[in-house]
Amino acid sequence: MTTSVQAPPPSSGASPARSSAGRRALAALAGLLAAAVALGVAELIAGVVGAASSPVIAVGDTVITLTPEPVKAFAIRTFGENDKIALVVGTVVITAVCALLVGLVGLRNRRLGAGGIAVLGLVGALAAVTRPAGGPLDALPSLLGAAAGIAALLALLAPLNPTPRAAGAPPVPPAGGTPADERIVDRLRDVLGSGDRKGAALDRRRFFLAGGVALGAAAVTGAGGRLLQRRFDVAGDRAALRLPAPASRAAALPAGADLATEVDGLTPLFTGNRDFYRVDTAISVPRIRPADYRLSMTGMFDAPRSYTLADLFERTDLIERDITLTCVSNEVGGGLAGTARWVGVPLAALLEENGIRSGSDQLLCRSEDGMTIGAPTRSALEVEDAMLAFGMNGEPLPVEHGFPVRMLIPGLYGYVSACKWLVRIEATTFDAIDAYWVERDWAAEGPIKIASRIDTPAPLRPFRAGRRAIAGVAWAQTRGIARVEVRVDDDDWAQAELSPEVDADLWRQWVLPYDFAPGRHSITVRATSADGEVQAEDRATPFPAGSSGWHSVQVVAA
Repeated sequence: MTTSVQAPPPSSGASPARSSAGRRALAALAGLLAAAVALGVAELIAGVVGAASSPVIAVGDTVITLTPEPVKAFAIRTFGENDKIALVVGTVVITAVCALLVGLVGLRNRRLGAGGIAVLGLVGALAAVTRPAGGPLDALPSLLGAAAGIAALLALLAPLNPTPRAAGAPPVPPAGGTPADERIVDRLRDVLGSGDRKGAALDRRRFFLAGGVALGAAAVTGAGGRLLQRRFDVAGDRAALRLPAPASRAAALPAGADLATEVDGLTPLFTGNRDFYRVDTAISVPRIRPADYRLSMTGMFDAPRSYTLADLFERTDLIERDITLTCVSNEVGGGLAGTARWVGVPLAALLEENGIRSGSDQLLCRSEDGMTIGAPTRSALEVEDAMLAFGMNGEPLPVEHGFPVRMLIPGLYGYVSACKWLVRIEATTFDAIDAYWVERDWAAEGPIKIASRIDTPAPLRPFRAGRRAIAGVAWAQTRGIARVEVRVDDDDWAQAELSPEVDADLWRQWVLPYDFAPGRHSITVRATSADGEVQAEDRATPFPAGSSGWHSVQVVAA
């Protein structure tokens, strides 16, 4: 009789290396889901406290404040008006990476993992309460969100390291089970569980059930927070407002004032509200209900008072003016400039009725979100069309452009004149206090430099050789544009045709028909102000006092 030895059946468990890798992957996912729960709960609480208390927004605002000016300039240059979207996306991505690491750390040490989420919560809370307009309640979303995130992390990590089975104890087969039943059970164990080198079972089914609950909680709380934040929306209040009729209307536009109707690619004389450039530091813009609005006058005034929006609307000295605004961050040839028809209160009259003192040389203007803009008092008093604007192109200011009230001083870059969501004007001095941008080494006074731009032909976009219009815009607010000259290749300067002059605060369009030979050409433009100053040729970057230099483009005629 012969005896055969049967080989032992293959192990139903995964290899230790494979199990360990799977465990780490699930731990990282646990960290990510825990962060999602934390952010969702934080958004829900922010829906009660205020949108700006959201940790993503609070941290983003802090990043903007702490970012060096060259980096900010790069962001504006690279992302334009989408710079804030890029910042929020970057903040979320960094948070996600930190969450993955927290999950991996938490797999080895629960306390350290929980501590990691706690640190992220403290960062968000600190960012929220240290904002210029922040308060103690603004810490709640980050702190409560972190608490929820810690609970979620611990619940998600629990199935990854349950109590080990006693060493050498065989699995107990089902009562009365057959070999076939046992094989099915083994197969299920392969799918739902695996063994590590310590013999601990990894309960995938429990993990994914907990993960589904966490994901659902994150989605529900996040969406709930967004819905709650809608109660801060002022779109309905804005739509219900009716602008008062100004006592002084804008100058009438002569026939043919807008050359863009005749020249393709030329910037229109007026910029629509949706297309108007926006550069500010607000990730979540302030939302002020008209009934709640108050403007306070403080500091070096003999008889300071405050104004409601109704007080401003009911004044008899309201003005309407066409004014071109320019951002100091605008590069040579850039698009951070725009023109609108504005309605508001003459700034000089408002200052004088409050008894502005002669010793004040700076108006420290404060926004609802705590931003400060320092405007020269002299310009506010002497520039004829300086105003507190509440109307833009025939409608109340859009929320993102300062609703309900902003300041405008023609001839100055926005960083020293165009405070949005304006709630306070403090008469002070430049020696006494630095405004936000001056603290970051921008020039204290920002007069707009003469500028001109080529709109068409577009750079390196082939067009048919022959006669074609070269066109663009030029501006020198408060002084006006007297002449625009264009040079093609090595030709002499040629004087362009200007749009009809309307107001010195309004940019002027220019057009020069030119016969292009086939090939590549260089086009350069320069402008001269009405007081005889020729636009500077030497290039300067926007920081610290605005860019300068002649705009030049390379074009291709085919």
